[in-house]
Amino acid sequence: MDQLQSFYNYIEFEKRYSAHTLTSYRNDLGGFSDFLKHTYGDISLCDVRHIHIRSWLVQLISDGIQPRSVNRKLSTLKSLYKFFLKNGHIAKSPLLKVSAPKVSKRLPVFIDEASMAKLLVAPEQPDYTTYRDYLIVKLFYSTGLRVSELSSLKVSQINFSQKNIKVLGKGNKERIVPLEDGILEELKFYMDIRQNILRRDDIVSLFLTNTLKAIYPRVIHQIVTTQIGTVSKLEKKSPHVLRHTFATHLLNHGAEINAIKELLGHSNLSATQIYTHNSIEKLKNAYKKAHPKA
Repeated sequence: MDQLQSFYNYIEFEKRYSAHTLTSYRNDLGGFSDFLKHTYGDISLCDVRHIHIRSWLVQLISDGIQPRSVNRKLSTLKSLYKFFLKNGHIAKSPLLKVSAPKVSKRLPVFIDEASMAKLLVAPEQPDYTTYRDYLIVKLFYSTGLRVSELSSLKVSQINFSQKNIKVLGKGNKERIVPLEDGILEELKFYMDIRQNILRRDDIVSLFLTNTLKAIYPRVIHQIVTTQIGTVSKLEKKSPHVLRHTFATHLLNHGAEINAIKELLGHSNLSATQIYTHNSIEKLKNAYKKAHPKA
């Protein structure tokens, strides 16, 4: 357990993983530890072999866990045993003989431009709540922020003179995302409404709940789900759909893939390239509709 705690300290304080990622790692490793105890008794994590991990994967799949989720859990194990190997706790990784389940490619879900245009119509007689909800959706679409990034935004992160927003992303990496003139004006209008109901300057969070507390991801998820539901019948209506929409629309209008990568805060280009599949599908559909031999 001390070795496991050392790993948690490593990913929290040295790797500086987000709270959400830390929770996922703890859940994954807790589930693996429980499986080992119930199936093999008091076996140490350092004594685990590939057969133990394979039997765990079989159990997960038998329980109906999707391959994508299984692979995420497997990735957590790889990080753990890479740490153990680096610190001399084991001689070789038990994952060398373990293969990940195959995952079918899943294209990012996004909102079409016509529906998005309807969603971005500002309320005519806004109060704080209606304008906040509208602006949250527009800021997601205009910047491609993650829900954790938007929920933690502070007023000081918006630079009106430089026309950008400073974002603290995964691994506490900072990036600068430009803001166009229209949304800057709307942010100023929102700040006036916000100040009128607050009448104080000591609350730093940009977006607030209806009780004037710092907003949190679950509230944002509820807002976005409701808003998207007014214009789209998509089964999935999460804030991440707006991030996908931001990237897909940029790509469809000719943005460079590397520029999109930087805007999204991806560390690897491979994470961004999935959006090219949507554009390819769009081209295929256009070809089928227009080509006489299609």
